[in-house]
Amino acid sequence: MSDNPYRLPRSVIPTRYDLRVEPDLAAFTFAGNVKIVVDIEDAISEIVMNGHQIEVAAATLQCDQGLLTLAATYDADDQRVTLHLPKTVPPGDGVIDIEFTGILNDELVGFYRSSFTDVDGVEQVVATTQFEATDARRAFPCFDEPDMKAVFGITLVVPEHLTAVSNSGKVSRQPVGDGTVAITFADTMKMSTYLVAYVIGPFEISRTVDVDGVPLQVVAPRGKGHLGEFALDAGAFCLRYLRDYYGIPYPGDKVDMVAIPDFAFGAMENLGCITFRESALLIDPAVATLNEMLRIVDVVAHELAHMWFGDLVTMKWWDGIWLNEAFATFMEMKCTNAMRPEWKRWLTFGAVERPWAFGVDSLKSTRPVEFEVRSPEEANEMFDALTYGKGSSVLRMLEQFIGEEAFREGVGNYLRKHAFDNTITDDLWEGLNEASGLAVGVIMDSWIHQHGYPRLHIERAGGGLRISQSRFLRAPDESDATLWQIPIVIRGESSSGPFEDRFLLTGPDGLVAIDGDVEWAVGNAGGHGFYRASYEPALGAALIDHLDSLSDLERYCLADDAWAFVEAGTLPAAEYLELIAAYRNESEPEVWRTVLQGLGSVRHHLVNDEDLPRFREIAAEILTGAFARLGWEPAPDDSDLTKRLRGSLVSAMGRLADDPDVIERSKGLASAWLNSSGTHDPDVAQAALFTTAAHGDDQTFERIFSAYRGAANPQEEVKLLQALSFFEGEGFVDRILAAVEGGQIRTQDASWVTARLFNARKSGAYAWQEVRKQWTSLSGKMPTMTIRRLIEGITALSDPKVAADVTAFFAETPIPLAAKTVEQNLERLNANVAMRERESGPLAEYLRS
Repeated sequence: MSDNPYRLPRSVIPTRYDLRVEPDLAAFTFAGNVKIVVDIEDAISEIVMNGHQIEVAAATLQCDQGLLTLAATYDADDQRVTLHLPKTVPPGDGVIDIEFTGILNDELVGFYRSSFTDVDGVEQVVATTQFEATDARRAFPCFDEPDMKAVFGITLVVPEHLTAVSNSGKVSRQPVGDGTVAITFADTMKMSTYLVAYVIGPFEISRTVDVDGVPLQVVAPRGKGHLGEFALDAGAFCLRYLRDYYGIPYPGDKVDMVAIPDFAFGAMENLGCITFRESALLIDPAVATLNEMLRIVDVVAHELAHMWFGDLVTMKWWDGIWLNEAFATFMEMKCTNAMRPEWKRWLTFGAVERPWAFGVDSLKSTRPVEFEVRSPEEANEMFDALTYGKGSSVLRMLEQFIGEEAFREGVGNYLRKHAFDNTITDDLWEGLNEASGLAVGVIMDSWIHQHGYPRLHIERAGGGLRISQSRFLRAPDESDATLWQIPIVIRGESSSGPFEDRFLLTGPDGLVAIDGDVEWAVGNAGGHGFYRASYEPALGAALIDHLDSLSDLERYCLADDAWAFVEAGTLPAAEYLELIAAYRNESEPEVWRTVLQGLGSVRHHLVNDEDLPRFREIAAEILTGAFARLGWEPAPDDSDLTKRLRGSLVSAMGRLADDPDVIERSKGLASAWLNSSGTHDPDVAQAALFTTAAHGDDQTFERIFSAYRGAANPQEEVKLLQALSFFEGEGFVDRILAAVEGGQIRTQDASWVTARLFNARKSGAYAWQEVRKQWTSLSGKMPTMTIRRLIEGITALSDPKVAADVTAFFAETPIPLAAKTVEQNLERLNANVAMRERESGPLAEYLRS
């Protein structure tokens, strides 16, 4: 037995659950019965199970000793129900039968309630589930650990006019009386409790797409079914792609993709009954931006990838959750790239997911990707940038190093060998070792079990290039001697011609022999390495001179690394501005993303009010050429990426350069968009809306807020909420916080909207003061697991006095469910304060020179 008090004893092992649930959507309660077939491994006098916020009304055990009545006691701290036997029962078979009741909570976990206003203006209630990581225990007594897999037979007793879906297809529908029906679903495969799902409510169901024998449908709140077609097409493509990639048939009997009005995450990979936040599934492509369409394909692909990697084969315990999520993230990129290669998804991956992980992993308070998890709180904190971003990044780095076919073969072998079972990380490395002939586990251990990531430094040396490694930290620490086994691809040009070399750096440095004198070299060729690269001055200058010779992702990495070096104090901000000025002719929107983010960070953290006019001039000098080339109006042959770039440049001209003509035209376009008049390119319309909000007045705020309350589709709703967060001024802060308090902003969105208020240059400090004063009431409006998103916003508050107040507040206000998040974001905040104090003075001199 484990010494972890949160782990269950292994004296009783479930093999099957027959679960019957009857929700009362008016009273927000539910009642149920669960019969659990178990193997009794040892002589027992009690059965210890998981149960949280539910009541056991009656319980029995049928076994060789006869039918025994059980008495229940509860341990709320450990989230357990103990069923006490009247006598000791020897090993054998048994059936536990439990009657239970519970509450349909509003916390977006367990079996909870959601609501929406239908097309007739009527408020409707939905009952739905979210069990990952450890919340199946809130819905029924169970053995709620991932390695205690079982078969589930589920019956839902619901009002006959409502739709009910679960993990498997329906096998019967029987009237019960009083206008209710009992819907029974086919048995599931053997799976973990956290993957069980059932949803009841006024839904409409899309057409069924037959994906080579697997029925696929979208289930949407009544009145929104027409918004599911794009996701349906994406789902069909991804199902086929994943089946072919893994070489294994889909393990369930159907796939329902269900849009939930209130949902804390993006989506959840319940076998055959995947639940989604509405904005991650429902869309009107005719009025959507590229980013909005991309998110739909990504999330659909991610969750379908889990049907094999996570559902069919599952980690033994939550310390292995990184493997589920990292691999699903990795596979979503492959799916999306295969479906829409013109979107250049791997470039976007390098520009979004990897920097997200870099931001956390450059802190002393980072954690290894995999570490011992004990409590439910620790399990929930695993769903972060390191699990998703770093995990998928190192898998991509590994794939590119050992070869795509060897990687694919190893993954397929791993899944076939461990189907319907549970694994640890080493089981995957074993499969990849066999397929590649390399010691993959030895290489990857330094990336999975160590904190942080390396910085490579490249300099010319006799006969080639010397590459050295050291740990990259926001606050550099020369005493840190951590080393990695780094798969490196380096390329460039010498006096003897082009060269490319790949090797594994295992020590502090190494020499790469190159014929001739090196003219230029890129130390992260292809841009797939999870590390940053710096260069001796002459090599760095040579790279800038040869930007046209670099790939899109290589150019991205060069600029992104440069800003990281500003944050760490090894590159002056003034030199950074001169470096990114070389990108003024850039054509890739993702490369522009890092340029614009860097400019935005300079403006927010480092530029004094009196120097803003000169900063705007510098921003305009960088932006104007590209903006002029694209203009406002799309051309008939514009690609989706060109349209995205146009929107980014309009937004930057309006909110970084504060160009008065762009601001004025944006106001007109935003007004027309809000009136639903005229034809608007979605990316430009969004940019105009955000620019208008950033320079908006009270009347504009109320107009956008009113539009948000009546939004026609989920993307429009999110877009308008984002716009509201761009308004600057104390009155706007008060208005948004009042909307959170008053329930006019959905609880699922309250945390991120509030966090964005801290980004306002003029009113960010005021927003913090108000959030601090109202912390108890505001945080009470937010589902517990979303508080982390609010905490992530504090890094914008880099004024030393404000930062000190933030630090003092969290010192006296512990948040157990987000302890690591608090620690990491306070470190990032303090690093931003240090950067501001270090760089703002020299930058002011540069801007005034």
